[in-house]
Amino acid sequence: MKLTRRDLAAGSGALLAASTLAAPAVLGQAKPRVVVVGGGPGGATAAKYIAKEGNDAITVTLVEENETYQTCFHSNLYIGGFKSYDEIVHRYDALASAYGIALVRARATQIDRDKREVVLADGQRLAYDRLVLSPGIDLKYDSVPGWSKDAEELMPHGWKPGRQTQLIKQKLDAVPDGGVIVMIAPPNPYRCPPGPYERASMFAHVLTQTGRKQAKIIILDPKESFSKQGVFQPDWERRYGAMIEWLGPKVHDGIKSVDPRTGTVVTGFESYENCAFVNVIPAQMAGAIARDAGLAPAGGYCAIDPATMKSTADASIFVLGDACNAGDMPKSAFSANSQAKVAAMIVRGELANGRTFPARYVNTCWSLVDTDDAIKVGGRYEPKEGRIAATDTFISQPGESDEIRRQTQAENLAWYAAICADMFT
Repeated sequence: MKLTRRDLAAGSGALLAASTLAAPAVLGQAKPRVVVVGGGPGGATAAKYIAKEGNDAITVTLVEENETYQTCFHSNLYIGGFKSYDEIVHRYDALASAYGIALVRARATQIDRDKREVVLADGQRLAYDRLVLSPGIDLKYDSVPGWSKDAEELMPHGWKPGRQTQLIKQKLDAVPDGGVIVMIAPPNPYRCPPGPYERASMFAHVLTQTGRKQAKIIILDPKESFSKQGVFQPDWERRYGAMIEWLGPKVHDGIKSVDPRTGTVVTGFESYENCAFVNVIPAQMAGAIARDAGLAPAGGYCAIDPATMKSTADASIFVLGDACNAGDMPKSAFSANSQAKVAAMIVRGELANGRTFPARYVNTCWSLVDTDDAIKVGGRYEPKEGRIAATDTFISQPGESDEIRRQTQAENLAWYAAICADMFT
């Protein structure tokens, strides 16, 4: 299945014929109020499409503490030297000015569901009739024995944007020829299922291109299999020989401990000492603001209505992207963008008498293995039996021609440009 402009621009259809909520109690106010928390692919897209297609009938406020947004998607291309850091950093100014969105640069710390208010770090409260929540993930720092938040500078995760992304690249650039990189992959579910394996590919690409061909990359995985495994591994062997070694749980017998000071990783079968660097990607969960509001179980993700993206715990709140349990949909930027368009349609239907349609979702995840060698996986999805279910899927195949892989990478780059334009302009 090939990505089309309609897949991205439409992203998805939307919705229910009838809502569980009546029109908001807005008799005393000029316009209904929507607050969006989080300016990533879910939040920024939702804010735009609620404001853009709401016929100026809805007041939209986007709460995002950062002045700029560094995309986690395509951060591996920065690590691999295919993009500069500036190319994966974006601003919100054009989005806010183009659609009359009120941009609040502050950290949202709490949701008062009874009063329908978002509480900011400075104590300010923002009232809402509908809340769109897209807070991303938090890391489970205690999921790897010996690792902690204090250790993330020595053993970086690179699974949240900014300093960590840059630190991964710095560590990679310092690896000596013959050095060993150990990557500890995360258990399911986690942000960007192909991400760790694309990152390992980019490690190998950089090491090979800079003449450090005796270096080794060892992936210690808690999972029996991983996304696109049947395509990644043949490509690794073809492109990088034995440089990348993937070890499943039956081989390494679990991570017993890490020592950030000495760069040591101890498994049930072997110890890796004096590693050039260790990339710890821990277990993950919904962002704290969602968990603290009772929208997700402790250590888990938010349950949603698959036809609307509404929280099953609170019908006035929509939860998008990495923070939600979206059934068969992976935690990806494309998924969040698609979910945001469904949520925006529902909001417009409820607050501005907008037209609604049955929910449809799409996703594609591209991964770069080497120069002009990209692979992909994705599908179409719709609500079914209480969850978002895949209705049509596709994946790259081993042994594809160089031309197909080149076209897939061109598609990857075009998608990045398109989704960033969709989010921020």
